[in-house]
Amino acid sequence: MYKPVIVRRGSGGWGGPLTLVPTEEKHKIVSITGGGIHPLAVKIADMCGGEAVDGFSHAIPESEILAVVIDCGGTARCGVYPRKNILTINVLPVGKSGALARFMTPELYVSDVKETNLDYADESSVQAALLRTEDVDAVHKREDLKRKIDAARAGQKRNIITRIGISIGQIVNKFYAAGRETIDVVIKNILPFMAFVSMILGIINASGIGTVIANTISPVAGTLPGMLVISFICAIPFISPILGPGAVIAQVVGTLVGAQIALGNIPVQYALPALFAIDAQVGADFVPVGLSLGEADPDTIELGVPAVLYSRVITGPLSVLIAYAASIGLY
Repeated sequence: MYKPVIVRRGSGGWGGPLTLVPTEEKHKIVSITGGGIHPLAVKIADMCGGEAVDGFSHAIPESEILAVVIDCGGTARCGVYPRKNILTINVLPVGKSGALARFMTPELYVSDVKETNLDYADESSVQAALLRTEDVDAVHKREDLKRKIDAARAGQKRNIITRIGISIGQIVNKFYAAGRETIDVVIKNILPFMAFVSMILGIINASGIGTVIANTISPVAGTLPGMLVISFICAIPFISPILGPGAVIAQVVGTLVGAQIALGNIPVQYALPALFAIDAQVGADFVPVGLSLGEADPDTIELGVPAVLYSRVITGPLSVLIAYAASIGLY
């Protein structure tokens, strides 16, 4: 028997609360976290009477998805599913972030969710959720109507002065929107990353960790076989989706290796191969999402995800070798 469940944000979270109202057609909780089905997805499915599914190994039609559970650090996944009007539950404390932040609304997204933030919904919450669903459907109908009107207007003949004026207005609007989005990305993504890197370097220099890193990482990252081993480990199919979220691992390791190159503990000619060695897992957590965005068939997603993950085991070390060859003579 299906039961409505309310999902509230955690102490460091944002958005919500989300009311999940399962039905016979829409009752699946899809876990896009890597490493199997997340315990939170299992708990939600148990409470609402739905079914928890691993999004990496099974392709689920969007019409059957009640909600998705993600562990996105603020890159893309946290905005992809709200863009498709799918309720999104992030286990990490991430607010409106990333290139798709404008689609993240409190009605579609909630973060820093733990099992203690789940509860059964009362009747008023259920009615409010149903009203929001009706509002979304109404918005979609208005958008379809607007597109039809725009298409009809586009078919009408206009004089040259009108066409020039409309074209100039569209160009100005595009440049203005691009500038506004650029500033937004710089403030919300680039500047925090710069602060993060500065903090890591400060900790390394002040604590003496740099000496330990030089003695442990340098022998591995300072040789071609060592970088091939790092690339292979990062690309292992059951590890790469776990290392991918938020690119945190790559950022930390990249900062550490870069600092050692700057100090001379690692030869500078290994900078380019090291970049590819520590990034073999990049995007592995986004594979099912990317295929879904491309509107791939369920069978394509089910076969494509493991195909891409296993191919990284080959292309990861291969990219290190190519980068090593390309870096010969650069320094």
